[in-house]
Amino acid sequence: MVRTGSASTAAGPTLAVVAREAGVSVPTASKVVNGREDVAPETRRRVTEALDRLGYVRRPRFDAAKTPGLVDLVVHSLDTSWSGAVLHGVEAAAHDAGLEVVVSAGLTRTRGGRPERGWLDKLIARGSSGVLFNLAELTASQYAWLEQHRIPFVMIDPVLEPPSGVVSVGAANWHGGVTATEHLLALGHERIAVIAGHQRKMCSNARVAGYRSALASAGLRHRPEYIRHAGFDESVAHRRMLDLLDLPEPPTAVFVCSDRMALGVYQALAERGLSVPGDMSVVGFDDLPEARWIAPSLTTVRQPLSEMAATALRLLVRMMDGERPESTRTELSTRLVERSSTAAPGDRSAC
Repeated sequence: MVRTGSASTAAGPTLAVVAREAGVSVPTASKVVNGREDVAPETRRRVTEALDRLGYVRRPRFDAAKTPGLVDLVVHSLDTSWSGAVLHGVEAAAHDAGLEVVVSAGLTRTRGGRPERGWLDKLIARGSSGVLFNLAELTASQYAWLEQHRIPFVMIDPVLEPPSGVVSVGAANWHGGVTATEHLLALGHERIAVIAGHQRKMCSNARVAGYRSALASAGLRHRPEYIRHAGFDESVAHRRMLDLLDLPEPPTAVFVCSDRMALGVYQALAERGLSVPGDMSVVGFDDLPEARWIAPSLTTVRQPLSEMAATALRLLVRMMDGERPESTRTELSTRLVERSSTAAPGDRSAC
């Protein structure tokens, strides 16, 4: 709802209208809009809800041409080797471009389900010239907010298919799924399962589609009971592997759609007294450091995380300069890294 009348213009409500709606002073409302910390949580909540309810659009205070040296990177979390690879790629490319990077972990929501405005308002207040989102799931209102404020942004491996016109960088996930499955087929496996991530996530669906395509090309029909989803969670992957082992005809090989989930698979196999690759061949996806550390070392599909992040930063710099990429989607190639976790079916000599 947007009120009409002298206190509100065609461009949207004034800050005074927002302050009156929230029952606070204009200076207090201004503090919330500008990301100041010296506001009580309950007061911030009321002002934030009023901002969203009235559709207040904060006018940019910065001139990107005068502050070209700062960009924001929003990552899903900061405690994984995945994030470390992304940070490495962004930092290297930002150094080459003469940019500084502000890193944030995630975009939160209010208890009512609306996107939290605090981070977005701070973005304006500190004068960032652009944003990189990694593994982010933005809402329609967050996309609209970025568009309203004319802030260039690029998605790195977006969770869902982004809206038309949004620039994103990812890996060739479908081809990676094909490559992993073809490797197992070449070793002689026909009973090949897949433990995928989230059913609604772009990369997970593409990897499963590649798996199914490779089976079809080999003249094999995929078995629905061999397709399990674990949400990229190590403990859930552990349970899904146990479920596969309890089938009347369990698989002889499994394509696990992330290296982290492969750790859970290894644990499940060990609990059943089964060896890798003698009893079960395992292929992962990502080529994180964990793939080299575990025993036996994990055959996996490498997706170039640091290169993806660096590519996204370079695209963002072009957009900050007023250019528009020729394509909104950039995919970097994946490749199989063979190690010690795969062998011919029942080849206990490989242990």
